Amino acid sequence: MFDSIRKFLSDLAEGETHQSHFQDNDYRLAAAALLVHAATIDGNVSDAERAKLRDLLQQRFALDDAMTDELVREATEAEQEAVDLYRFTSLINRKLNEEGRLRIVEMLWEIAYVDGKATELEDNMIWRVADLLGVSSRDRVNLRQSVIEANKLSGSEG
Repeated sequence: MFDSIRKFLSDLAEGETHQSHFQDNDYRLAAAALLVHAATIDGNVSDAERAKLRDLLQQRFALDDAMTDELVREATEAEQEAVDLYRFTSLINRKLNEEGRLRIVEMLWEIAYVDGKATELEDNMIWRVADLLGVSSRDRVNLRQSVIEANKLSGSEG
């Protein structure tokens, strides 16, 4: 009887251990939560935003489909539980150098411009995140312009 209880507890503990590949201190989870926030800030997540979110996470973090799905799921939960953006930006500041933080802001612009234009809510949110990440206004604007230009070249403008 004790062996079966021990096995049950072991299986339960093992399941919890393997349940998540992304720990609370994983910058990828923080970055993904910010991207989820950008995609959902206007209250409506389009199919294009969902696809862009998955594509960005998969490409930038070299994830397979299952890991991407897991990251999106966990990031969505983390974003819904968060009371502010500082939780995510402070972790990113500790884990990434300037180049990495610039890439996060660029990814946010890519989500915002997936439909060809950024809303005022998206623009304001990215401004706040960039500020919290120590990204200068000049760099933030330059990243925005490069995303706009890339969208024009690829024909993604809506």
